[in-house]
Amino acid sequence: MKHTPYTVSDVMTQTVVAVSRAAPFKEIVKTLAQWKVGALPVLEGEGRVVGVVSEADLLPKQQFKDRDPSRMEQLRHLDELVKAGAGTAEELMTTPAVTVHGNATSAEAARTMARRHVKHLPVVDDEGMLVGIVSRSDLLKVYLREDEDIAAEVRREVIGHFFPNRKPTVEARVEEGVVTLTGTLHDTALIPLMARLVRAVDGVVNVELRLSGPVRRHRLPEPPVVGPQF
Repeated sequence: MKHTPYTVSDVMTQTVVAVSRAAPFKEIVKTLAQWKVGALPVLEGEGRVVGVVSEADLLPKQQFKDRDPSRMEQLRHLDELVKAGAGTAEELMTTPAVTVHGNATSAEAARTMARRHVKHLPVVDDEGMLVGIVSRSDLLKVYLREDEDIAAEVRREVIGHFFPNRKPTVEARVEEGVVTLTGTLHDTALIPLMARLVRAVDGVVNVELRLSGPVRRHRLPEPPVVGPQF
C-alpha cells in the first residue's frame, strides 16, 4: 500500500524522448507527432537537460508565416518573431529548463507547473541528468487510488493521531474520493486541523464534515435542604 505524499518518481514517465541542441525544426515536429507528446527536453553531453522545446515554441512559425507585422506588433511579439525565424532546437527552446527532482511531491510539481505556466517538467537527478518527465496528466494519477486505500490511510495516518492509545470516536468513509468524517471529537477546535490533514492525503477529492463535540451529561442541581421549622 502506497503512503502519501506521492512523489514525482511515483507518477513520472521514465521512457523519455528528447532531442539535441542541433535538432532541426521538422525533426522536432515529427518527433512530437510520433510520440504524441507536447514537449521535448533538449539535451547536451550524456543527458544533461539544457532546455525544453514545446508545441508553443513551434507555433510562431505558423502564426507569422503569412503576415508582415507592424512595428508596434514587432515590439509586442518580439520573442515570438525570433522563434518564427528559428530553425533548430537550440534557437527554439526555453532555457534554462524548468525541471523537478524525483523526490519532490506531486503537489510541489503541480505548484511549479502553475507558477511557471508549463505543462511538462523534465525530471532530473542532482547532476541535472534526465531521468524522466512528468506531465499534468501524470500528476492526476493520484486520483486513481481506490477509495478503500484512501480510507485506510485516513484512519491510520490522520484519525489515529488524534486518538493515541484509545479507540477513535471518528470514522472515515470514502466514496469517489470524497471523505466523509463522522463522530465526535474531544475538542471541536481540532476539527479544521483534522479536515486539513485529510485533504492533504493524495487522492482525496473533497472532505465532508459531520463531526460534533463530546456529549456531556449535566448533573441536575441538588434540591435545597429544608431544615426544621421553629
